Formats: sequence, structure tokens, C-alpha cells
Amino acid sequence: MAGGGKRAIIESEGFPAIRVCSLRCLSFTLADMSTDNHFSQKKPVFRLHGTAVAVALVMFSGAGMSTALAAEQTALAPLVVTATREAQPITDSVADVVLVSRQMLEDSGLSSVDDALRRFAGLQLARNGGPGQSGGYFLRGVAAGGVVVLLDGVRIGSASLGQTDFGSMNLAQIDHIEVVRGPVSGLYGADAVGGVVNLVTRRGKGAPRLQAHAALGGYRGREASMGVSGASGAIDYAASVGHEQNRGESAIRTGDRYGYYNPDRDGFKRTMGTVNVGVSPVARHRIGLTATEARLNAQYDSGRFDAATGLSDASPDFRRRARTTSTALDYRGELSSRWVTSAQLAHGVDDDRSGAVQPDHYRTTRNQATWQNTLRLEPGQQVVLGWEYLHEKVGSNSYAAAGVTGASEQRTRHNQALLAGYTGQFGQLDVQASLRHDHNSAYGGQTTGSLGASQALTDRLKVRALVGTSFRAPTFNDLYYPNYGVSTLQPEKGRNAELGLVWQSSNTRAGITIYRNRIRDLIGYDPDSTGTTCPAGYFGCAANTARATLKGATLQTAHDWGFMRLTAVFDFLDARDDSTGQRLNRRATHQASIGADYLADRWSTGATLTRVGSRPDGNVRLGSYAVLDLRADWKLDTRWKLEAKLLNALDRDIEPVRDYQGLGRQFWLGVRVDTSI
Repeated sequence: MAGGGKRAIIESEGFPAIRVCSLRCLSFTLADMSTDNHFSQKKPVFRLHGTAVAVALVMFSGAGMSTALAAEQTALAPLVVTATREAQPITDSVADVVLVSRQMLEDSGLSSVDDALRRFAGLQLARNGGPGQSGGYFLRGVAAGGVVVLLDGVRIGSASLGQTDFGSMNLAQIDHIEVVRGPVSGLYGADAVGGVVNLVTRRGKGAPRLQAHAALGGYRGREASMGVSGASGAIDYAASVGHEQNRGESAIRTGDRYGYYNPDRDGFKRTMGTVNVGVSPVARHRIGLTATEARLNAQYDSGRFDAATGLSDASPDFRRRARTTSTALDYRGELSSRWVTSAQLAHGVDDDRSGAVQPDHYRTTRNQATWQNTLRLEPGQQVVLGWEYLHEKVGSNSYAAAGVTGASEQRTRHNQALLAGYTGQFGQLDVQASLRHDHNSAYGGQTTGSLGASQALTDRLKVRALVGTSFRAPTFNDLYYPNYGVSTLQPEKGRNAELGLVWQSSNTRAGITIYRNRIRDLIGYDPDSTGTTCPAGYFGCAANTARATLKGATLQTAHDWGFMRLTAVFDFLDARDDSTGQRLNRRATHQASIGADYLADRWSTGATLTRVGSRPDGNVRLGSYAVLDLRADWKLDTRWKLEAKLLNALDRDIEPVRDYQGLGRQFWLGVRVDTSI
């Protein structure tokens, strides 16, 4: 393998030579937040001593502290779509839903999609170095291949890798993000095991506006973006372009186990653009066209295997050049007060070249069609009926090297699905159900579903419960990649149950969810090189784990107190192979993200502390680490704003995954403008 392309399979599951690509008990107290061995004892109980205290703290809301900011947020509950495929107030959702608004993104000072998901949704990152580097991620302990990522409702990502690389995106094009945590296969089919992330691009409204941002930072970092949006008569429009670059530092540490260290800097350049245009020929009917494109050129460290010496040569310039495009034509119309119909046609391409002298080339093409009908039976009673078609095609020179023959060295498969969803309100009781049947040309038929309900206990507190099933299909790499793929791999199937409490007041929203997800035939990486499990000559391979259990608890809160806004997400996880009792690779025992922002009229400041617990990585244990980020901004007037941020303010040495390193302290200074034109 000349180009180091073997790195492009399963980095998220812990195979270090690969570039892009996976509770027996939960017992903790608040003191456990500072230790990493509290899962070493196996006890058959699920203790939540500290949780009760934490929930009591985060649910605190003082009388008389309601402010204009809080009133603005809660006057009308924001709508979310992803949990039911149709708009509903987030306060009515039975599922575990997180909404990250555009205002939250700007106030937080974040500049990457994956960092935003970690802060507000508890996503665990396993990035192969600093910004611009690829890697894996986990949602409720489920690896990236088990998380569906949508862009305006359209599936995106690589069908060969089975995951979406957030490194090819920029927040400049995003209006808001919706995250549903937990299995949602009953609505979205294959791969929605850990949840669904829906990235919604900006849509124009009102008078024309210009928004622009530029910043300079450490490691010769640069960011710039510009967008225009508005509406005129029956036409709405929004367009944006952006560029980022950073020279970085060596992604791999000295003395790594495979000799891939190269002292050169592993920087990146990323350019992206989005156009969203819609026309409403008559009231309550809209036809829209959305097109996005992102290009990434990122350096990384790897090695070319020298057959003569048996050693790896790390001196070449390894690069990943990726181009991702997505185009969607959609229609939505209210045919009557009781019937809303929508249709969508989408085409997406993920083109990836990774390596040095002879790079590996993957090209994924996805064609999608969706037809959905929403029937409002009675006030508070709604049924969603849908049909989906997905065709995936992957071409790769790596598959050809493995002896795969045929037209253009390609693999294809297609999937058809029928789905039904129901939401109903019965006084203080909300009910949600889903049922979906998928038929795939590669792995046959699968039926999944969910059933949940929430009950208001008081005017501020409600309890919710949800059960559901899920499945995940093997990726093309899992099946066919040379010296890694296993064609007999089975789809994984899961059963999930969760119980939650949600508190909502005028200035506080807080909740806790306890979940347990049992998975059969979990797809992951087996490091066997003896030929016992993997075929002879393989240095590890894709494999099924007979049974695994992912269980844990998530606590989340947002509280406005005068000009202060406090946010926190705590995620506790125990993910294990049931047959061996061993923890699953790269899943941290806990992760916490705590933010405090002071939002005055003319200026604001904030701090975010992110702490990641210990996690196994191959045959080693990586220790916990904590990162403190600081930010401040000052509004010169209603149009101009100066921004500054200090990332990794304490200059911590971060090892996100084994043998890799993150960036040190980094200062940024920028300006933002938002004005009518």
C-alpha cells in the first residue's frame, strides 16, 4: 500500500495506522468527576447519588430572576423537526432533543461544527490531531458510523467510510443544529443507532442583509466568511462563502508505535459555499433549491511501507484532498388545514483522495428521493407517512487492488423504505411512536420502531420514557477494503430504553436522561493479526462483537440569570463488550462541558471548560484531560463587533487519540459585521 490509504477506514475504532476511520454499572458521585477509575469495580447496581445533587443544583431557578433575555427565549417555544420529521415545539418532544440556535453559535465563539456538538450535545471527539484533521466521534457511545448526519434533511457523508467528516464544514453556513440522542431508526432507518444530527443552512427573510467575519489566530490561523440573505416578494435567498486555514503542528507525537512521526507541520485549508433559494408561488407553498460545496486540503502524518526493509517511510508529504457537494430540490405545501405534503430530490458526492505518491481515491455518490405526508387528524393528533429511496455508489482504486472487478471498479446498493410516525397529546400526556421497514439490495429487509411518552408532573417538571430498536449496515470498507474488509460481516441490531426528567421554567431548562442500549453483532475493529479471528495476513479486520452494552446518563442545563448564561452538559458512559467485560475502544468514561457567558448590551465575555475522562485506545489507557477556552467581544455599534478568544488558555498537552496531539495555546482576534444593504 503505497499511499498510506489504509488510514482511511476505521480511525475512530482505534486502528492507529488509519486516517479517517469506531454500564456494566454506572456508579458515581460528584467526587468521581475528578477520578478515572470509578468504573473499575463491577457492581450490579445503578447508583445516582451525585446525580440527584447535580439535578437539584441545575434545576434551581430563583424567583424574580426572569430577564428580557429569558423572556425572549421562552415567549414561544422553539420548533424542532428532526425528532418526529415534522415541526413541533421542543417542549412537547418525547425524545432527547438538543437545539443549538444561531445565536448560541455566535455567542459561544466556536468556529467548527464538531466543537459545537461537543459543547452543546455531548458529542465525544476522537480527532487525529488539531483542527482540520479527521477522526471519529461518539454519541452515547455509538461510533460515527452509527450516527446519521443530515444537511437540510439530506444524508451526507461517505458511504465507503460510513461517517460524515465534520472537518469539511464551517459554521458560517449553518443556521441552527438539531440533535436527537438515542436510536431513531424507526424514522431514519439504517445507522441511526446513536442518534441523528441535522445541520440546517440559513434561509433568507426580510430586507437584504450582509454578514461577514474575519479573524487571525495562532499557528498562522485565518478565518473569513461572507454571506448575503433576504427576501423579495415570493423569492427568498441566502448565499455564503467561507475560508479557513491553519499551519498547525505535527499531528503525531515523537516515538509513535508505527514510526509515522514527521516533524513537519500538518496544516489545512478549507473553503466552502452554500446557496439556498426558494420561491413561494402561492401562500403556504414553497419550492426550494439548496446547493453546498466544501473543499479540504489537509496534511497529515503516515508512512509508506517499504517491502525491502519492512519499515515505514514517514518522509513523504501525506495529504487529504476532499470535495463534498450536495444539491437538493424540495417542495412543501399545505394542501388543506389537515394535510401537508413535501417531496425532495437530492444528489450528493463525497470525493476523497488520501496519501502521498499514490493516494487512495474514494468517490461516493448518493441519490435520494423522499415523499412525506403529514395528516393532522385532530388538534394535537398527527400522523406522518413517508417513502424514501436511497441509491449509493462507491468507486475506489483500493477496491480494485483487492481484485474487485466490474464496471469502473464500483460497488452499488439501494434501499427503499416505508415509514409511519405518530404524535398525540392527551391532556398532560404526550405520546410518540414510529415504525419503519427498509429493504436493501445488500442486506435484505429490516423493521424498526419506537414508542415513547412524556407526562407532565407539574407545570415545570415532566417525566419521559422511550424504547426503540435500531440497526446498522456494514459500510463498503467493512465489507471490501483490501486486508481489512470481511464480506460475511453481519448488520448490527440494537434495543434501547431510556428514562428522563425535564425541568422548564422562564429562565431555566434542565434535564437528565438514563439510557441502556444493548447491541447484537456490534460492528467494529478487531486487532487480531494471528489469523484466529481475521483472515491470515491481515493486521486486524472489521468484525462483529457478539453482544455489547452501552449505558449511561446525560445531564444538561441552560440557565439565564440577569446578564449571565450558564450551560452545562455532563455525559457518563460505560460501554463494554458483554463477553469479555472490556470497555469499548476510545469511549471516555465521562465528559463535561461547562460554559459561563456574561452578555451585556455592548460587550460580552465567556469561558468554557471541557473535561474528557480516561479511555482505552488499543492496548493502552489514555488519561483524562481538561481544556479551558476564553472569549470576549465588544460591539462598536449595531453593525460592527470586535471578537477575541484564547483557546486552550492553560496550554495543556492534549492527546485526543493514541500517538496524536492537539494544538497548544492559541489566540484569535477578529471582526464581525451584520448590516442591511
